[in-house]
Amino acid sequence: MTDSVITVENLSKSYLVGHVSAERGRHNYTALRDVITRGAKDFGRKAADMFRGRQVVQGDEVEEFWALEEVSFEVKRGEVLGIIGRNGAGKSTLLKILSRITEPTSGRVQLRGRVASLLEVGTGFHPELTGRENILLNGAILGMTQLEIHKKFDEIVAFAEIERFLDTPVKRYSSGMYVRLAFAVAAHLEPEILVIDEVLAVGDAEFQRKCLGKMHDVSSHEGRTILFVSHNLAAISELATRALLLNAGKVQVDGGVASAISTYLSQGARSPIYERSPDQNSRRPHVRRAEVTTSEPNGVHRFGEPLEIRFNIRHTTPLGRGCFSFQIINQYQQPIIHAFAYYPDVRFGDSNEETTLICRFPSLRLNVGEFCLKWFLSEPPDGETYEVVDSVCLFEVVRTDELILWGWRPEACAYHERWDWTVERARIAEKV
Repeated sequence: MTDSVITVENLSKSYLVGHVSAERGRHNYTALRDVITRGAKDFGRKAADMFRGRQVVQGDEVEEFWALEEVSFEVKRGEVLGIIGRNGAGKSTLLKILSRITEPTSGRVQLRGRVASLLEVGTGFHPELTGRENILLNGAILGMTQLEIHKKFDEIVAFAEIERFLDTPVKRYSSGMYVRLAFAVAAHLEPEILVIDEVLAVGDAEFQRKCLGKMHDVSSHEGRTILFVSHNLAAISELATRALLLNAGKVQVDGGVASAISTYLSQGARSPIYERSPDQNSRRPHVRRAEVTTSEPNGVHRFGEPLEIRFNIRHTTPLGRGCFSFQIINQYQQPIIHAFAYYPDVRFGDSNEETTLICRFPSLRLNVGEFCLKWFLSEPPDGETYEVVDSVCLFEVVRTDELILWGWRPEACAYHERWDWTVERARIAEKV
């Protein structure tokens, strides 16, 4: 008898993506007869797709996109498999198929045991039901008897720390309360397979440590299998016994955690260097070259390591007093840092010279994610603007330290800083 609890063979998943045709996009005006004709064609195509059981797609042109291609692997009982890869690599699609949320296009998945999934906040909960009712509902979905659920009930409530809100509809819960209860239910109702996406990043640091300890116990002492996705490489290193690296929907590495992380850090198409094109020759002052010096190759930078950014400014006439500044922009196009280099009494240099400006960050504590630069070169404030360049020098910040194992989602905060909490309580005098 095999001890593999998950067997994936040649798994593939495709989606149809709709696009508006270039011809349609170029015209601001469209005749009524064209609108009617196009609408009839779209309706006919969508009706045919529905009749054949295919995905219904909006748009004039349809493209097939493969989120997963020929993915095969096995996971043994008690193993902790960390799944890593860049955005769009197919990680979430894989977990949804394993959780029976999405059907594969081709291939086979064999699961031996009950599966509990924690893929996003609120997964598996009915918003109108209370926390108590959702615990009972989730247990029933997992195939447990009422007696089995009640034996675990007190442990779940104590772990989630939501006793006061147990009989409150979960639609009134915060995202943190959702995650506390969802993880407590998933971990304590004894599924043979626990599937976790990066949803735990919503919780606070103390709760993350509790989850990590519970996952250790679940895998090592109780022999249950865990699959989890995380961009925080410290969490993968701490918990996983094996790692799967996905790249463009395919398995690139299936093996040791250190090997998978090393490959992940060394790959990518980021370009932390900007070179002004020769055909953009100008006599006006401009940045000829800019480079972000990251701690790892290919524009990958480890959280907390020093970062250096170098700008080579060329000027064919004396620049005189110059004002230069740059922003670090995150993946949501939000400026996170704005650094100034303004020298009112120092000239950049004489004519036909190049001035190098270097900005150093002793310990870059930006949250994980992708970043780029935008800079401004001008005369002192209210003077002439020489150059504005946007969306260049792409680099990525990753975490391999153990300060906060699960980290925070990039949309949750811009920085990680060290902090200490102090709790003070005051006794309230009773009224006589």
